[in-house]
Amino acid sequence: MINHHAIWPTLRAENAPALIDFLEYAFGFELIVRYGDETTVDHAELAWPQGGAIMLGSHKQESEPAEWALQPGTAGIYLFEPDPFGLFDRATAAGATELRAPHTTEYGSTECSFKDPEGNQWSFGTYRGAADL
Repeated sequence: MINHHAIWPTLRAENAPALIDFLEYAFGFELIVRYGDETTVDHAELAWPQGGAIMLGSHKQESEPAEWALQPGTAGIYLFEPDPFGLFDRATAAGATELRAPHTTEYGSTECSFKDPEGNQWSFGTYRGAADL
């Protein structure tokens, strides 16, 4: 299935191969493509099963253009997840750092949140956006 994504949150990582493994195992991302070698990721794309995707790569301070010098651990991303309780159990079992256990928000979403090993913050919940209400 070809899925053309229109928005691509981008992350940099000190240990990009380990972050890819973590995102697949803990959160359920699916690796689309990865370029580089065993220790360096020049470019990777990971799909979110509910729709959308992210890009990530190894942090290479000396070779990154100044206008695109993203620091590892500075992203905050929300993703639609129909089963935040199941994701919470899988992610905590995989060693994700819990920020918030599943809870219901004032706008009716059930959400949970974590930090990945690089320090990025991830929130997952049943809220799909105001356009879908």
